[in-house]
Amino acid sequence: MASTSDIRKGLCIKYNNDIYKIIEFLHVKPGKGPAFVRTKLKSVSNGKVIDNTFSAGHKIEDIRVETNKFQFLYNEGDTFHFMNNEDYNQISIEKNILDRPDLMKEGEVVTISINTEDGMPLSVDMPVSVILEVTHTEPGVKGNTATNATKPATVETGARINVPLFINEGDKIKVDAEKGSYIERIKE
Repeated sequence: MASTSDIRKGLCIKYNNDIYKIIEFLHVKPGKGPAFVRTKLKSVSNGKVIDNTFSAGHKIEDIRVETNKFQFLYNEGDTFHFMNNEDYNQISIEKNILDRPDLMKEGEVVTISINTEDGMPLSVDMPVSVILEVTHTEPGVKGNTATNATKPATVETGARINVPLFINEGDKIKVDAEKGSYIERIKE
C-alpha cells in the first residue's frame, strides 16, 4: 500500500475496481483545511481520463510493474506490435493504451510497463521527443512572419502538427511526444 505522498507521474494504481495510470498530479496545501492531491487518472483498460482528488495521507493500492524497452515494429489497424530489445519476444497492444499513437514511427524505442501479476501491458511511454519527416505542407508566404505564424503539416506517421512557415516538405522536425507540438527543425 502506498499513500498520497508516493503519487508521481506514471504510477499505476488500483482504483474503483480498475487499473489507472497517473498522468498529472498536483499537491495542494490550502491556507485553511487539510492538504490534498488533485490527480488526472487514465484507465488502462478503456483509455478514459478522470479527475480525482485524494485527501492527504489517503492509502492507495499501487500495482507492481516491470518496465522494459521495446521497439515498435508495425501496426495492423488498432493493434500495435512491439519487440522486446533484450529477449526479442513480441507483444501486441491495443491503440487505446497508447498516449500518442499518431506519432509512433517504425523502429521507435518506447518503454512499456507490464503488470507483474498477470503479465498484461499497462502503459506505453514514448521518448520525450521524436524526429519525424514532413511529408506534406503548404509553402510559406514570404513577408507573412510579423508574429509567430504557423501552418499545418503532415508528418510521415500521418499526424498533423502546426509548424513555422519556414518548414518545407522533406524537412525533419523534432516533435514533443507528450503535447504533439513542434520543437525545432533538425539540420542534417
